[in-house]
Amino acid sequence: MSRLSAAVPPWLAHALRAQRGPVPWSAVVRGALAAGPLLLVAVLSGRTSVGVVAALGAMLAGINDRPGSRRAAVRRLGVPALAGAGGLLVGSYAGQHVGAVTLTLLLTVLGLLAGAVSAVGPVASGAGTQLLVAAAIGAGMPLPEPGWQRALFFVGGAGWLLVLRLALPTPGATAGDYRFDGERDAVGGVYDAVAALLEAAGGPDAPGRRVALTAALDHAQDALGGPRLRSYASSAAERRLHAQYAAALPIAEAATALAWAGEAVPARAVEGPRRLAVAVRTSTHTGPLPAPSRTAPALRALDDALLHAADTFDRGGDDTALHTRRRTATSLARTVLGSAGREYGLRVALCFGTSVAVAQALHHARWYGSHSHWYWLPATAVFLVKPDLGPLASRVICRAAGTVLGAVLFAGFAALLPRPAGLVALVALCGALIPVATRHFAAQTAVVTVLVLSLVMVGGEPGASWSRIGETLLACAIVLLVGHLPALGQRGGGVRARLTHAAEAAHVYLAHVLDDGTTDDRTGRWTLRREAYRALAEARASIDLAAAELPALARHAEGTDEVAATLERLVDTTTACAVQLDDTGRLTPQHTERITALLDELAEGRERAGLAVKEGQALPVPLAG
Repeated sequence: MSRLSAAVPPWLAHALRAQRGPVPWSAVVRGALAAGPLLLVAVLSGRTSVGVVAALGAMLAGINDRPGSRRAAVRRLGVPALAGAGGLLVGSYAGQHVGAVTLTLLLTVLGLLAGAVSAVGPVASGAGTQLLVAAAIGAGMPLPEPGWQRALFFVGGAGWLLVLRLALPTPGATAGDYRFDGERDAVGGVYDAVAALLEAAGGPDAPGRRVALTAALDHAQDALGGPRLRSYASSAAERRLHAQYAAALPIAEAATALAWAGEAVPARAVEGPRRLAVAVRTSTHTGPLPAPSRTAPALRALDDALLHAADTFDRGGDDTALHTRRRTATSLARTVLGSAGREYGLRVALCFGTSVAVAQALHHARWYGSHSHWYWLPATAVFLVKPDLGPLASRVICRAAGTVLGAVLFAGFAALLPRPAGLVALVALCGALIPVATRHFAAQTAVVTVLVLSLVMVGGEPGASWSRIGETLLACAIVLLVGHLPALGQRGGGVRARLTHAAEAAHVYLAHVLDDGTTDDRTGRWTLRREAYRALAEARASIDLAAAELPALARHAEGTDEVAATLERLVDTTTACAVQLDDTGRLTPQHTERITALLDELAEGRERAGLAVKEGQALPVPLAG
């Protein structure tokens, strides 16, 4: 695949790329027990339409059912489900009581709101997607139940999957309290990532391993930081995991400083984090850890951090902070109303509104015959305009290919399977396949297409496989057209907004480290370091996505990758400075010269990329002692 990626343009290579990893058997089991059984119970009780709505809720929740902790799953599955129920409620009553023009305007405004809110983060993006998809289904799918009942059964379907997520143990998770197996795996992954970075120090793989460490820390923070009734970890097992995560932060800091120095680390220094990773996953004590040599500030910091971690693992610790700050309402509003929110909201509104208008025109022109299923066109447009699923061209290619494949497969199944029993079994099978199919957008589209067509046929509508292909291709054309229209503001607003936020977080972190009055505040320093690295990871992901767009769109993000690389080196250098200051109280000429050079390089790069520099971000660098 690497040779193929080098031979084809980035936008096409992205469409051919799929995620890899072990099969998530626990998610497969949950998927099989969700939509299919709900539909079966409804069919047996004579309330088929209720089962269709509940199965839709379970299906959309299944798309969001990703690896992680149970606590994080509550937000990741629950918030989008509530948004979807709201969309279904609004769409149902609007579809029944307003005309085509008013309905189109209403859904367009809803698209503007959902798109702007999606800029907040992945959970908000999932909520915006389900809001619009459910609104289109509610307005276009003929169901006998009133809107409030549809919304209730939709939440019930998603809630059933969430109950399965919270109640079923993970296969193979035998150590400790199974309720925290996701948290244990996430924290253990942090120590594994630290060991991998130490192993790569001084070699060409070190930058990539540092990025992997950031991803592991982000994942652990998310796994431990889900919603809770109390503001603190309430059980002994959870407090222990929080303390083990906190003990990893100084080890990660020392490992980053060692990688920054560019010198190989003795093999015995790698053994300690690996043993800690095993201890986390097995809920056992660590025993004596190999002590690294104390010949350099970063090695002394690593030794001290390992001693502290060993004590925390064996005796328990009281540091249960996650070193993250809750986002305020002001910061959330700034994100929604900022350039990223405005640009994405406008494009979602244009795509969704245009697709609703076209679907309404075709519907009232009787293009669909006597069967109304116009909701497929705007629902497809919502998934196509969603940047989380890949670059625009990649999304269009995968969606078209997946829909054609799914429609062909369903046509064959529908001709062979008995009704409704065979279709109910097909829904259960597709529910089980969704967790695996989410690794590639085309595969996910094919599975969802088969599942939805099965639900539609069980609900009483005749097969609509071929018309779904036509509607999907039409949605692809709409999104491609709107996606390349000149924006009212600056293109690449999402990339620039994330990169600007990353630059601000990096400067705040640097200022904190260089301020003599706050160098002893390690808790605050670790919080700022985590924010800086997380913001950098989000910016880098957005830049990589933009680089894989068609050239007409990719050019708007030119130069941003160089700025991100400079910021990464600046934050790494800041971390090395923090370790140096802890050890000696002053910086070496190498540290000060590197910071000065990086700040100059950053200013030049931001100017070339057209990124605004806020007043006060040019920081004085203290002289080496």
